[in-house]
Amino acid sequence: MQDFYDQLAPHYHLLFDNWNAGIERQGRNLTAIIRGKWPQTSTVLDLTCGIGTQAIALAANGYRATASDLSPKAIERAKLEAQARELDIAFSVCDMLQAHAHHGGGFDLVISCDNALPHLLNDDLIRAALKQMLGCARPGGGCIVTIRDYDKEQRGKNILKPYGVHVEGGKRYVIFQVWDFEDDIYDLTLYVVTEDLVTNEVATEAMHSRYYAISATKLMRLMEEVGFERVSKTDSNYVSILLGTVPA
Repeated sequence: MQDFYDQLAPHYHLLFDNWNAGIERQGRNLTAIIRGKWPQTSTVLDLTCGIGTQAIALAANGYRATASDLSPKAIERAKLEAQARELDIAFSVCDMLQAHAHHGGGFDLVISCDNALPHLLNDDLIRAALKQMLGCARPGGGCIVTIRDYDKEQRGKNILKPYGVHVEGGKRYVIFQVWDFEDDIYDLTLYVVTEDLVTNEVATEAMHSRYYAISATKLMRLMEEVGFERVSKTDSNYVSILLGTVPA
């Protein structure tokens, strides 16, 4: 996973139609959920922050954000993005499976968004990650996990997932993924095709990772098994948003 996200870090924003608009949208949506479920929240821990999408969004909405990721390159970029927006966010490199030892506990809310948990390829590893999230949150605090709604996804080989065409800095970028399933595990190859619009030179990067296509229903059950209460789900397009509360 680290190599995948280190390689992806400079291009990550290209997975969005408009990353800045995506940050603002996620800030509104997450803030509405937090105010409805855990209105006393002031501190948020993002355990899979990537280049900072949700941490920046929440900090911009007034929350005190702490964030980590296992990719040093992603963290480097996240720091620069937060500084450019004059946001004070404590970023660090950490594998979420070591989160409690690294961050300690007492956070009002712990989050893992953008389909990060399915990088853990079996139920035992996901339980271990959820236990870390539970341990980092204060009693009565909250947890938010967002994953793909895999019940809506096609299974098979050579499944194409286009991410569109982007032009910036005199270059055109064509982004797409190819998925290959074996039961509930799939290999993903992310292609970034870069065309220099001045020289017409073209370069292609291919990045590889694996995912566990866990259903929202199963993940909710695992959240309950490790101790989260009042576990619930809401859907947004092809994304499932799972919520759980730490026992008081």
